[in-house]
Amino acid sequence: MSTVVSQTNIQKPRGNRTLRKFARNRAAVLGAVLVGFFVLVAIFAPLIAFDDPFKTSFTAVRKPPTWEHWLGTDELGRDLFSRMVYGARASLLAGCVSVFIAMVIGVPFGVLAGYFGGWTDSCISRIIDAMLAIPFLILAIALAAFLGASLTNAMIAIGLSAAPIFARLTRGQVISVRMEEYVDGARVIGLRHFRIIMRYILPNSIAPIIVQATLTIAAAIIAEASLSFLGLGQQPPNPSWGSMLNSAKNFISQAPWMSIWPGAAIFLVVLGFNLLGDGLRDAIDPREH
Repeated sequence: MSTVVSQTNIQKPRGNRTLRKFARNRAAVLGAVLVGFFVLVAIFAPLIAFDDPFKTSFTAVRKPPTWEHWLGTDELGRDLFSRMVYGARASLLAGCVSVFIAMVIGVPFGVLAGYFGGWTDSCISRIIDAMLAIPFLILAIALAAFLGASLTNAMIAIGLSAAPIFARLTRGQVISVRMEEYVDGARVIGLRHFRIIMRYILPNSIAPIIVQATLTIAAAIIAEASLSFLGLGQQPPNPSWGSMLNSAKNFISQAPWMSIWPGAAIFLVVLGFNLLGDGLRDAIDPREH
Protein backbone atom coordinates (compact mmCIF):
# COMPACT_ATOMS: atom_id res chain seq x y z
CA MET A 1 0.00 0.00 0.00
CA SER A 2 2.93 2.33 0.66
CA THR A 3 3.96 1.74 -2.94
CA VAL A 4 0.55 2.98 -4.05
CA VAL A 5 0.89 6.11 -1.91
CA SER A 6 4.36 6.87 -3.22
CA GLN A 7 3.13 6.34 -6.77
CA THR A 8 0.43 8.96 -6.17
CA ASN A 9 2.77 11.42 -4.50
CA ILE A 10 5.26 11.59 -7.37
CA GLN A 11 2.62 12.51 -9.93
CA LYS A 12 2.30 16.18 -8.94
CA PRO A 13 5.90 17.29 -9.47
CA ARG A 14 6.13 15.23 -12.63
CA GLY A 15 2.95 16.91 -13.88
CA ASN A 16 4.56 20.31 -13.31
CA ARG A 17 7.66 19.24 -15.24
CA THR A 18 5.48 17.97 -18.06
CA LEU A 19 3.67 21.31 -18.32
CA ARG A 20 6.94 23.26 -18.29
CA LYS A 21 8.44 21.05 -20.95
CA PHE A 22 5.37 21.43 -23.13
CA ALA A 23 5.53 25.22 -22.75
CA ARG A 24 9.18 25.21 -23.89
CA ASN A 25 8.29 23.32 -27.07
CA ARG A 26 7.53 26.07 -29.59
CA ALA A 27 6.02 23.69 -32.13
CA ALA A 28 3.66 22.28 -29.51
CA VAL A 29 2.61 25.75 -28.38
CA LEU A 30 2.00 26.71 -32.02
CA GLY A 31 -0.17 23.62 -32.41
CA ALA A 32 -2.15 24.52 -29.29
CA VAL A 33 -2.66 28.07 -30.59
CA LEU A 34 -3.89 26.81 -33.97
CA VAL A 35 -6.28 24.33 -32.37
CA GLY A 36 -7.51 26.94 -29.90
CA PHE A 37 -8.10 29.43 -32.71
CA PHE A 38 -10.25 27.06 -34.74
CA VAL A 39 -12.15 25.91 -31.65
CA LEU A 40 -12.99 29.52 -30.80
CA VAL A 41 -14.07 30.15 -34.40
CA ALA A 42 -16.40 27.15 -34.24
CA ILE A 43 -17.87 28.15 -30.86
CA PHE A 44 -18.46 31.79 -31.75
CA ALA A 45 -19.44 31.23 -35.39
CA PRO A 46 -22.71 33.22 -35.12
CA LEU A 47 -20.77 36.23 -33.81
CA ILE A 48 -17.92 36.01 -36.33
CA ALA A 49 -19.87 35.33 -39.53
CA PHE A 50 -21.36 38.59 -40.75
CA ASP A 51 -23.52 36.99 -43.45
CA ASP A 52 -25.97 34.12 -43.69
CA PRO A 53 -24.00 31.05 -44.90
CA PHE A 54 -27.11 29.77 -46.73
CA LYS A 55 -28.06 33.02 -48.45
CA THR A 56 -27.73 32.81 -52.23
CA SER A 57 -27.25 35.71 -54.63
CA PHE A 58 -27.25 35.08 -58.36
CA THR A 59 -25.76 38.55 -58.92
CA ALA A 60 -22.66 37.58 -56.94
CA VAL A 61 -21.85 34.13 -58.34
CA ARG A 62 -18.16 33.15 -58.03
CA LYS A 63 -17.00 36.66 -57.15
CA PRO A 64 -13.34 37.02 -56.07
CA PRO A 65 -12.50 38.33 -52.58
CA THR A 66 -13.70 41.91 -51.98
CA TRP A 67 -14.42 44.13 -48.98
CA GLU A 68 -18.01 42.89 -49.08
CA HIS A 69 -17.05 39.21 -49.36
CA TRP A 70 -13.65 38.75 -47.73
CA LEU A 71 -13.01 35.27 -49.16
CA GLY A 72 -15.18 35.60 -52.26
CA THR A 73 -18.38 33.74 -53.10
CA ASP A 74 -19.22 30.25 -54.35
CA GLU A 75 -21.18 28.95 -57.34
CA LEU A 76 -24.48 30.05 -55.77
CA GLY A 77 -23.27 33.46 -54.62
CA ARG A 78 -22.97 32.43 -50.97
CA ASP A 79 -20.40 34.19 -48.81
CA LEU A 80 -17.37 31.90 -48.43
CA PHE A 81 -16.15 33.53 -45.22
CA SER A 82 -19.41 32.74 -43.43
CA ARG A 83 -19.47 29.22 -44.81
CA MET A 84 -15.86 28.70 -43.75
CA VAL A 85 -16.67 29.82 -40.21
CA TYR A 86 -19.70 27.54 -39.91
CA GLY A 87 -17.83 24.75 -41.69
CA ALA A 88 -15.33 24.73 -38.82
CA ARG A 89 -18.12 23.46 -36.60
CA ALA A 90 -18.83 20.44 -38.78
CA SER A 91 -15.17 19.54 -39.29
CA LEU A 92 -14.14 19.89 -35.63
CA LEU A 93 -17.30 18.18 -34.42
CA ALA A 94 -16.64 15.28 -36.76
CA GLY A 95 -13.06 14.96 -35.53
CA CYS A 96 -13.88 15.12 -31.82
CA VAL A 97 -17.04 12.99 -31.86
CA SER A 98 -15.41 10.34 -34.06
CA VAL A 99 -12.47 10.01 -31.67
CA PHE A 100 -14.83 9.90 -28.69
CA ILE A 101 -16.72 7.02 -30.33
CA ALA A 102 -13.42 5.27 -31.07
CA MET A 103 -12.28 5.62 -27.45
CA VAL A 104 -15.62 4.47 -26.00
CA ILE A 105 -15.41 1.31 -28.11
CA GLY A 106 -11.67 0.68 -28.27
CA VAL A 107 -10.47 1.47 -24.73
CA PRO A 108 -12.75 -1.01 -22.87
CA PHE A 109 -11.82 -3.84 -25.24
CA GLY A 110 -8.15 -2.96 -24.86
CA VAL A 111 -8.47 -3.02 -21.07
CA LEU A 112 -10.20 -6.41 -21.13
CA ALA A 113 -7.58 -7.91 -23.43
CA GLY A 114 -4.61 -6.49 -21.52
CA TYR A 115 -5.85 -7.11 -17.98
CA PHE A 116 -7.33 -10.60 -18.22
CA GLY A 117 -5.11 -12.04 -20.97
CA GLY A 118 -5.62 -15.67 -21.99
CA TRP A 119 -8.44 -16.50 -24.39
CA THR A 120 -9.99 -13.04 -23.86
CA ASP A 121 -6.82 -11.41 -25.15
CA SER A 122 -6.55 -13.87 -28.03
CA CYS A 123 -10.12 -13.31 -29.27
CA ILE A 124 -10.02 -9.52 -29.01
CA SER A 125 -6.53 -9.30 -30.53
CA ARG A 126 -7.54 -11.34 -33.57
CA ILE A 127 -10.50 -9.03 -34.21
CA ILE A 128 -8.26 -5.98 -33.81
CA ASP A 129 -5.68 -7.41 -36.21
CA ALA A 130 -8.35 -8.18 -38.78
CA MET A 131 -9.71 -4.62 -38.66
CA LEU A 132 -6.26 -3.05 -38.73
CA ALA A 133 -5.46 -5.06 -41.86
CA ILE A 134 -7.95 -2.83 -43.73
CA PRO A 135 -6.67 0.72 -44.44
CA PHE A 136 -8.35 3.25 -42.15
CA LEU A 137 -9.85 5.47 -44.85
CA ILE A 138 -11.03 2.53 -46.98
CA LEU A 139 -12.86 1.05 -44.00
CA ALA A 140 -14.41 4.44 -43.16
CA ILE A 141 -15.64 4.89 -46.75
CA ALA A 142 -17.13 1.40 -46.80
CA LEU A 143 -18.94 1.90 -43.48
CA ALA A 144 -20.18 5.37 -44.45
CA ALA A 145 -21.52 4.05 -47.75
CA PHE A 146 -23.29 1.23 -45.89
CA LEU A 147 -24.79 3.53 -43.22
CA GLY A 148 -25.84 6.28 -45.63
CA ALA A 149 -24.68 9.78 -46.51
CA SER A 150 -24.86 12.14 -43.52
CA LEU A 151 -22.50 13.81 -41.08
CA THR A 152 -23.74 11.62 -38.21
CA ASN A 153 -23.14 8.41 -40.14
CA ALA A 154 -19.75 9.67 -41.25
CA MET A 155 -18.75 10.26 -37.62
CA ILE A 156 -19.93 6.76 -36.67
CA ALA A 157 -18.01 5.22 -39.58
CA ILE A 158 -14.81 7.09 -38.71
CA GLY A 159 -15.18 6.20 -35.03
CA LEU A 160 -15.64 2.50 -35.76
CA SER A 161 -12.66 2.55 -38.12
CA ALA A 162 -10.40 4.20 -35.52
CA ALA A 163 -11.51 2.03 -32.56
CA PRO A 164 -8.92 -0.76 -33.19
CA ILE A 165 -6.10 1.80 -32.88
CA PHE A 166 -7.18 2.66 -29.34
CA ALA A 167 -7.86 -0.97 -28.47
CA ARG A 168 -4.33 -2.04 -29.41
CA LEU A 169 -2.68 0.93 -27.67
CA THR A 170 -4.72 0.42 -24.49
CA ARG A 171 -3.96 -3.29 -24.44
CA GLY A 172 -0.22 -2.62 -24.54
CA GLN A 173 -0.41 0.00 -21.80
CA VAL A 174 -2.53 -2.20 -19.53
CA ILE A 175 -0.17 -5.16 -19.94
CA SER A 176 2.69 -2.91 -18.84
CA VAL A 177 0.86 -1.36 -15.87
CA ARG A 178 -0.65 -4.58 -14.50
CA MET A 179 2.87 -5.87 -13.72
CA GLU A 180 3.56 -2.99 -11.32
CA GLU A 181 3.90 -3.65 -7.60
CA TYR A 182 1.07 -1.34 -6.57
CA VAL A 183 -1.34 -3.39 -8.73
CA ASP A 184 -0.14 -6.59 -7.04
CA GLY A 185 -0.66 -4.87 -3.69
CA ALA A 186 -4.22 -3.96 -4.64
CA ARG A 187 -4.92 -7.59 -5.52
CA VAL A 188 -3.41 -8.80 -2.22
CA ILE A 189 -5.70 -6.61 -0.10
CA GLY A 190 -8.71 -8.04 -1.95
CA LEU A 191 -9.82 -5.27 -4.30
CA ARG A 192 -12.11 -6.40 -7.09
CA HIS A 193 -11.04 -6.34 -10.71
CA PHE A 194 -13.30 -3.43 -11.62
CA ARG A 195 -11.92 -1.23 -8.84
CA ILE A 196 -8.32 -2.13 -9.67
CA ILE A 197 -8.93 -1.22 -13.30
CA MET A 198 -10.66 2.08 -12.53
CA ARG A 199 -8.35 3.19 -9.70
CA TYR A 200 -4.92 1.96 -10.77
CA ILE A 201 -4.85 0.57 -14.32
CA LEU A 202 -6.68 3.28 -16.29
CA PRO A 203 -5.24 6.36 -14.52
CA ASN A 204 -1.71 5.11 -15.20
CA SER A 205 -2.48 4.20 -18.83
CA ILE A 206 -4.43 7.28 -19.87
CA ALA A 207 -1.58 9.63 -20.88
CA PRO A 208 -0.59 7.79 -24.11
CA ILE A 209 -4.28 7.37 -24.94
CA ILE A 210 -4.81 11.14 -24.71
CA VAL A 211 -1.84 11.73 -27.00
CA GLN A 212 -3.21 9.21 -29.49
CA ALA A 213 -6.63 10.86 -29.32
CA THR A 214 -5.10 14.22 -30.24
CA LEU A 215 -3.32 12.73 -33.23
CA THR A 216 -6.37 10.74 -34.29
CA ILE A 217 -8.56 13.86 -34.32
CA ALA A 218 -6.34 15.17 -37.13
CA ALA A 219 -6.81 11.93 -39.08
CA ALA A 220 -10.56 12.02 -38.41
CA ILE A 221 -10.84 15.58 -39.76
CA ILE A 222 -9.10 14.50 -42.96
CA ALA A 223 -11.36 11.44 -43.16
CA GLU A 224 -14.49 13.59 -42.72
CA ALA A 225 -13.28 15.96 -45.42
CA SER A 226 -12.65 12.98 -47.70
CA LEU A 227 -16.09 11.52 -47.05
CA SER A 228 -17.75 14.90 -47.62
CA PHE A 229 -15.74 15.32 -50.81
CA LEU A 230 -17.13 11.98 -51.98
CA GLY A 231 -20.67 12.98 -50.99
CA LEU A 232 -20.81 10.65 -47.97
CA GLY A 233 -20.45 13.26 -45.22
CA GLN A 234 -22.07 16.63 -44.56
CA GLN A 235 -24.85 17.16 -47.08
CA PRO A 236 -25.58 20.43 -48.94
CA PRO A 237 -26.50 23.13 -48.20
CA ASN A 238 -24.93 22.62 -44.76
CA PRO A 239 -21.30 23.78 -44.93
CA SER A 240 -18.23 21.72 -44.14
CA TRP A 241 -14.74 22.14 -45.51
CA GLY A 242 -14.88 18.81 -47.32
CA SER A 243 -18.23 19.51 -48.99
CA MET A 244 -16.95 22.96 -49.97
CA LEU A 245 -14.02 21.31 -51.72
CA ASN A 246 -16.44 18.97 -53.44
CA SER A 247 -18.33 21.97 -54.83
CA ALA A 248 -15.12 23.80 -55.75
CA LYS A 249 -13.61 20.98 -57.82
CA ASN A 250 -15.69 21.96 -60.83
CA PHE A 251 -14.54 25.60 -60.75
CA ILE A 252 -10.82 25.39 -59.99
CA SER A 253 -9.79 27.33 -63.09
CA GLN A 254 -12.61 29.92 -62.96
CA ALA A 255 -12.74 30.44 -59.16
CA PRO A 256 -9.62 29.03 -57.44
CA TRP A 257 -10.45 30.79 -54.17
CA MET A 258 -13.34 28.36 -53.68
CA SER A 259 -10.86 25.53 -53.10
CA ILE A 260 -7.95 27.48 -51.59
CA TRP A 261 -9.66 28.53 -48.36
CA PRO A 262 -11.18 25.20 -47.23
CA GLY A 263 -7.99 23.40 -48.27
CA ALA A 264 -5.88 25.84 -46.24
CA ALA A 265 -8.19 25.49 -43.23
CA ILE A 266 -7.96 21.69 -43.30
CA PHE A 267 -4.18 21.92 -43.60
CA LEU A 268 -3.84 24.32 -40.66
CA VAL A 269 -6.16 22.52 -38.26
CA VAL A 270 -4.58 19.13 -39.03
CA LEU A 271 -1.13 20.68 -38.61
CA GLY A 272 -2.24 22.11 -35.28
CA PHE A 273 -3.49 18.79 -33.91
CA ASN A 274 -0.38 16.96 -35.13
CA LEU A 275 1.97 19.50 -33.52
CA LEU A 276 -0.10 19.40 -30.33
CA GLY A 277 -0.05 15.61 -30.24
CA ASP A 278 3.69 15.43 -30.88
CA GLY A 279 4.30 18.00 -28.16
CA LEU A 280 2.17 16.11 -25.66
CA ARG A 281 3.96 12.87 -26.50
CA ASP A 282 7.38 14.44 -25.97
CA ALA A 283 6.30 16.14 -22.74
CA ILE A 284 4.71 13.03 -21.26
CA ASP A 285 7.49 10.59 -22.25
CA PRO A 286 9.28 9.77 -18.94
CA ARG A 287 12.53 8.99 -20.79
CA GLU A 288 12.79 12.68 -21.70
CA HIS A 289 12.53 13.99 -18.12
